[in-house]
Amino acid sequence: MASTSTVSNASTTTGGRLLVDALTANGVDRVFCVPGESYLDVLDALHAHADIDVVVAKHEGAAANMAEADGKLTGRPGICFVTRGPGATHASIGVHIAQQDSTPLILFVGQVPTRELGREAFQEIDYPSMFGGIAKWVVSIDDAARIPELVARAFACATSGRPGPVVLALPEDVLSAACPSAPAAIAPTAASGPDPDAAPRLRDMLAQARRPLVLLGGSNWSERAASDFSAFVQAWNLPVACAFRRQDIFDNRLPQYAGHLSLGMNPDLAELVRDADLILAVGTRLGEIATGGYTLLTPPRPAQKLIHLHADAAELGRVYQPDLAIQSAAAPAAALLRGLEAPASRAWDDWTRRASELHARYQAVPAPHAEARGIDLGQVIAHLDRTLPDDAIIANGAGNYAVWLHRFYRYRQPRTELAPTCGAMGYGLPAAIAAKLRHPDRTVVCVSGDGCFLMYPQELATALQFDSAVVVIVVNNGMYGTIRMHQEKRFPGRVSATDLRNPDFVALALSFGAHAERVESADAFPAAFERARAAGRPALLELRTDPRQITPQSWLAGHG
Repeated sequence: MASTSTVSNASTTTGGRLLVDALTANGVDRVFCVPGESYLDVLDALHAHADIDVVVAKHEGAAANMAEADGKLTGRPGICFVTRGPGATHASIGVHIAQQDSTPLILFVGQVPTRELGREAFQEIDYPSMFGGIAKWVVSIDDAARIPELVARAFACATSGRPGPVVLALPEDVLSAACPSAPAAIAPTAASGPDPDAAPRLRDMLAQARRPLVLLGGSNWSERAASDFSAFVQAWNLPVACAFRRQDIFDNRLPQYAGHLSLGMNPDLAELVRDADLILAVGTRLGEIATGGYTLLTPPRPAQKLIHLHADAAELGRVYQPDLAIQSAAAPAAALLRGLEAPASRAWDDWTRRASELHARYQAVPAPHAEARGIDLGQVIAHLDRTLPDDAIIANGAGNYAVWLHRFYRYRQPRTELAPTCGAMGYGLPAAIAAKLRHPDRTVVCVSGDGCFLMYPQELATALQFDSAVVVIVVNNGMYGTIRMHQEKRFPGRVSATDLRNPDFVALALSFGAHAERVESADAFPAAFERARAAGRPALLELRTDPRQITPQSWLAGHG
């Protein structure tokens, strides 16, 4: 346990110091914030804790995204501090991402003094009402003496069952109040494990299948858990499809990899799900995207037999009624699966081969359109796939540009894909900054569309200030591509609100002190990317792409 300040070891202390002592006791080594006067006492207490790294973002939304990404990478709650009112509303995007991505996160929000609560005081918000629908737990700490208790409970809540976000409101007078010094409470760690009696039935159901398909997803997959799962899949030779933006759980180079249950899903993969006679869902919630809008599996009783393993009992049977439900976190679930004895003969080997061949054809990089101008994004992602080390971390936000990334880049290791399953724009750069701070020895790349990057471009200043040497690839097609694609389908030729008038991205990055280049062709990209990696500071590469090439296989013929 890290040492605490001499002041907070005295017989009396303050709420702010007690709070920081509680963070230290629970293993926190980094917090992300935008400073606010509503929690000055916490900032003062952090001054005495050199063992906690304080990363100051330039926007509360970015700070919350950084904390969420840190939670994804560590499996421990990412920590974010923001001020009341506007700070809290800005940071709410990180809470929503953490909820839908099942990421442990604790957001500490300043609050008006307790004597002013309920009067709509300056910047006052009712946080339980505001965050109640997207956080696992929301509470106001109205008694400084209870800080150790409530902080420990927040850590336990954020990491238990299905991980997620917790919001703690901090009234100013509670943080400044003198209170008795107390030992910090440490949250217990407990993971749900499967009922061992379920193993024989699980094995029998799998062994009797003819067209089994594994749907893999969920959060907090350690290297050991991913290794156990991979060993199980290879021993049984089962085809595996990863849920939306969960590709990094399973090595995409293995022959059992069938593809990605994504937006704009590969039609052959969708047909594979429909044709399966048994679905083994491991870790995933079986949400809208993975099920093709709840059509590939029909609720409440799918045509396919369903085995569902999930950490949260409330998720089992919530949408789909499984034939076998097993409550288990990822690690014990993977250990259970690895322990299943594989059959001597398998009826589904040809089925698995079919899945692998379908995916290999889909992943082949197509030639650019005959009229295309600018850089071919498929060739760029293919180069990253060939050259990046297995432990490289790729971060992205939302937009059609991500279709190229998720289709042509093969993820190899857990916790190398930072991508919001809720489809939040702007996530990539803040997430990449957090990743590089957490793993300074690894290559971290942010792939971002122009609209996505413009959500938080100011965070380049954060990257420079805190020596986070990320490489940012900005895919510039001068529009909100996803919205334009749907707009052209529904209202062809009637462009409205989807054009972008962009800044000079290279000049913008240079103004922050970053390395920056504009890349005009796929042939020029490898050398430019190596210069960016070798720069020793944050770097940005702008790629000008043809706005008519809206997806790898779709062309907007009517675009001028």
